[in-house]
Amino acid sequence: MFTRKLALAAAAGSLMLLTGCVSTDMKMGSQDAKTVATGSAAGAATAGESSELEKCSSPLGTISLVENQDAGWYTILRNEYKLPPTSNLLRLLIQQSNCFVVVERGAAGMRAMSRERELMQSGEMRQGSNFGRGQMVASDYGLSPEIIFSEDNTGGALASIGGLFGNAGAVAGALAAGTKTRQASTMLTLVDNRSGVQIAASEGSASKMDFGGFGALFGGSAGAGLGGYQRTPQGKVITAAFMDAYNQMVRALRSYKAQSVQGQGLGGGGRLTVDGAAAPSQTYTPQTAPKRGKTRRSR
Repeated sequence: MFTRKLALAAAAGSLMLLTGCVSTDMKMGSQDAKTVATGSAAGAATAGESSELEKCSSPLGTISLVENQDAGWYTILRNEYKLPPTSNLLRLLIQQSNCFVVVERGAAGMRAMSRERELMQSGEMRQGSNFGRGQMVASDYGLSPEIIFSEDNTGGALASIGGLFGNAGAVAGALAAGTKTRQASTMLTLVDNRSGVQIAASEGSASKMDFGGFGALFGGSAGAGLGGYQRTPQGKVITAAFMDAYNQMVRALRSYKAQSVQGQGLGGGGRLTVDGAAAPSQTYTPQTAPKRGKTRRSR
C-alpha cells in the first residue's frame, strides 16, 4: 500500500516538473509567440502591433482580399470553429505592416458604398457630399488565403511515464489522453489584378501544445488554468500561421524581381514551342482578321 502511494506521489511530482519544462506558448515557425495579431492601424500609423510582424518602409501598391468561400477550409472555419472570415485578420496585419494599402472589396463593404451612392442619386444627401463616379481606388493586387487544418493526439511521451511508476500508469495514461498538439498550415497567394500574373506565394505554420488533462489530475484546482488551453480557440493557431506566411511573403517581396520570358515576352508563346504551331501573335483575332469585301448574291 505504501509503495503504491509512493509511486503515485512520484508520478504527480514528475508531471508537475514536466509542466515547467514544456512550453505552452504559441509556436510560429521556429519562433515563440504569445500574441501575434494585436493592436490597431490607422493609415500609416499603428499601435500595439506585434514586434514579430515584418514591415515595409513604404507601400508597394493597393491590395484586396479574395477568399474562396466555396472551399472546404472556409466551411470548417465558419461552421466548425465559428470564426469570422480571414480577411478581418489579414487586413489588420497588412495595414500594420505598411506594405500595402488595403481597399474594400468585401460584400458588406461594397453594399455600404452602393447604398451611399443610391442615397446621393435619390437627392436625400446634402449638397457637396460628393459621392459621384470616379472616386474608388483600384486594387493593384489580390491576396488569396488558404488554411490546412490538423489536430493530432500526441500522448506517447506522457504515457511512457506510467511505465516508470508501475501502478501510476493509469494516472499518466489518463493525462496523455487529454494532451493534444493543435496545428495549422496556411498559404497566401498574391496576384497582379491587371495581368493575372502570380507575384508571390508563401506558406506559414503554427502549433500549440494543449494540456487538457491537468485539471482532472489535480482536482480542478492547481490545474484549472492549464485546463483552459483545451478551450482555447483554434483561431489563435490560425492567426500565428497566417502571420508566419505573411512574414515569409514580405521577406521575399523586399527582393522582388519581375519574371520575364525571352523572345515574345509574357503570354507571347513562351520558349517551349511546339513544332509547326503558330505563335499566339500570329493566330486569329477580330482585330487582325483580314477584311473581306461585299459579295453580290447570285440571282
